[in-house]
Amino acid sequence: MAEILAFAGSNSSTSINYELVKYTVSLIDNHNVQTLDMSRYPFPMYSADEEKKKGFSNSLIEFKGYLQQSQGLILSVNEHNGNPSGYFKNLLDWLSRLERKFLEDTLVFLMSASTGKGGGKGALEVINTILPRFGAEIASTFSLPSFGETFAAGEISDAALREQHAAALQTFLQKLN
Repeated sequence: MAEILAFAGSNSSTSINYELVKYTVSLIDNHNVQTLDMSRYPFPMYSADEEKKKGFSNSLIEFKGYLQQSQGLILSVNEHNGNPSGYFKNLLDWLSRLERKFLEDTLVFLMSASTGKGGGKGALEVINTILPRFGAEIASTFSLPSFGETFAAGEISDAALREQHAAALQTFLQKLN
């Protein structure tokens, strides 16, 4: 039984990516899964001056601890103007200052959701490239487009997308075992 951490790269209390994460986690048996609501994790904007003056916040150190206790990570990143959100990029900046390889030996199921037809693929591609620099292994990816039309009542309502998601999740779980 593996330890899995699950969260969205958004600090919005109404994050559609967090909805996708919660749905994904609901499909997992036989693993310990910890789901984090990132709207409860505020981090100041990274700057060398801020780091020098105040060091690392307790919430950042706590968050890094959650990452290090996990063998698997389920992450859904949101997209702002074709890129990951400033919030998530900021989180990566802080974590990499604590420890460069903060995702060493961590298997990742990387997802994105968007209200648009692109499904947040721009952010997904950027993060798919960046996370291995920090030691992560991307096991599988999934993009959910047109969230308002393809996700309802807490689940993926489009049959083809639901099957793609299930296959990507299964790939992640098989590699985790």
